[in-house]
Amino acid sequence: MKKLLVTGAGGHLGRLVVENLLEAKAGPILATTRDPGKLTDLAARGVEVRRADFDDPSSLARAFKGAERLLLISTDAVDGTDRRVKQHRNAVAAAEKAGVKHIVYTSAPSPAPTERPSVEGDHFWTEAAIFASKLDWTILRNNLYAETILMGLPHAVQSGELISATHGGGRTYIAREDAARVASAALVSAKGRQVLDVTGPHPVTQAELVAIASELSGRPVAHVDVSAASLREGLAHAGLPPAVVDLLVAFDVSASEGKHAVRTDVVDTLTGRAPISVREFLVSNRAALQMAA
Repeated sequence: MKKLLVTGAGGHLGRLVVENLLEAKAGPILATTRDPGKLTDLAARGVEVRRADFDDPSSLARAFKGAERLLLISTDAVDGTDRRVKQHRNAVAAAEKAGVKHIVYTSAPSPAPTERPSVEGDHFWTEAAIFASKLDWTILRNNLYAETILMGLPHAVQSGELISATHGGGRTYIAREDAARVASAALVSAKGRQVLDVTGPHPVTQAELVAIASELSGRPVAHVDVSAASLREGLAHAGLPPAVVDLLVAFDVSASEGKHAVRTDVVDTLTGRAPISVREFLVSNRAALQMAA
């Protein structure tokens, strides 16, 4: 059977993917991480765990050896530099050298080159490196995870306001568990070369988001739409690191331009199940909103 490799297996998405593969008895599974000690439970269940440091190309060559299909989960090096792109390019080069046949990459909606290092630019240049390789590939352009909603919505319930610069733009949020099921399916069976937008069932605006939050928490929450410049100023004033400020503002600008409102049936087609809606996700996390009320 084909050896399937999952990078970043110690992270939220990576672990879910490995769990899905184990449940499906998909075949020999390789899992890489910077700290193999965190995956001893998976090793006990038959997963071959290997150390891989994306800043150390020699470790990647060893870690990827023998894998036929590889899931490259984008790293968390979002620090305002080009470190993340370098890490991803290291991984693509190592995959080619190791004889990997097919690479699956977790990208983002509408990646594009930018003047300064950015999430959009990181994904754009990583995709470019994959396209230029000799590998077959599947690009999974995951929309924003539904879990990111919980990074700000409880505070909005508490304060009574959710501030954004989305200007009515919607997002087809995807639950991480749905993204993991898609990644697992693509890793097992995707063929050729294709780009897939991985989305939730329909776009949800910030105004619709606060309406659901108000209903579930029992407290009125308003959406306050501001300019990108005002949002940047407010986030900086709150003490967030510049790279995080850039990230959050860029996400809102992309939503305002309609880049996060793409809707596809990729989840249904690849997994045989409809994606979780934002309402369903928030209902299952109602406690986080009620505790903030």
